[in-house]
Amino acid sequence: MHIAPLRRLPFLLLALGLSALAAEERPLLSLQPAMARPGDPVLITVRGLTQVPTGTLGERPLRFYPTREGFQALTGLPVELTPGPVPVKVSVPAQGLIKPKELAGTLDVVAAGWPSRTLKVANKFTVKKPEPEVQARMEADKAAFAAAFAQSFVAPTFKDNFAWPRQDTITAPYGDLRTYNGKKQSQHYGTDIRGATGTPVYAANAGTVVMSRDAYASGNTVLVHHGAGLYTAYFHLSATGVKDGERVERGQLLGKVGATGRVTGPHLHWGVKVDDMWVDGETLLKLDFTGEPAPAVTQRDKE
Repeated sequence: MHIAPLRRLPFLLLALGLSALAAEERPLLSLQPAMARPGDPVLITVRGLTQVPTGTLGERPLRFYPTREGFQALTGLPVELTPGPVPVKVSVPAQGLIKPKELAGTLDVVAAGWPSRTLKVANKFTVKKPEPEVQARMEADKAAFAAAFAQSFVAPTFKDNFAWPRQDTITAPYGDLRTYNGKKQSQHYGTDIRGATGTPVYAANAGTVVMSRDAYASGNTVLVHHGAGLYTAYFHLSATGVKDGERVERGQLLGKVGATGRVTGPHLHWGVKVDDMWVDGETLLKLDFTGEPAPAVTQRDKE
């Protein structure tokens, strides 16, 4: 009986094993959302790595943090970005059988189509040169916001996907182009959610309170830092129930809906800031950080 070929079997199995290992370790790049608009947050995931990669989305550098499947980076698209393809480049360090390489992809960015509206607010909020005491308060608020948003970059402090801070109709989406009292123009960098004064407002995810303050324009305000350069903001509250430095969990009561600051009526202004940019919170809710489905999105009224 001829048995020589059997001697090759261990080598064959070893070769097959190495091929399977190489296939398993091959880095894979994925983007969320697959198609974005200016002002959207973007989640970049690289699977199959054991060492931290580096990369860029357009011209913005990416800051990666470890996950169970590899590494992720969270950034955003500027609202003034021109629609079109945006390149994504990730440099993969050498590891095991993998040589240093660059992963490349393209994020398709489509036109946002921002709505526009005219609003009426108290004249004191639109004057070009506020009274000295008001100007001093605004400068103090500006400094407080800057300090709150200056947290060190750390890995995410949350384990779940993001959820709505309250369930109700959206009265003004992110990106609204606004004219106040027929003069002052601005863009809306948050999501306004309907609510009667005193109705509860909850944390969209786990994090640490980095500001709880009565501010001139945003009224009673709570800012939560979630790690990964990500913050959520809760404006115009009638009351707050948390303090600076407090750890909160997703769904924990933060305060109550109100009409403090520059408002036309009671509601919650919910803001999301990532990588030093205000981005669309509705898109954040659709991002999958964990592999589990994101919470259902409330449908906005047609106007």
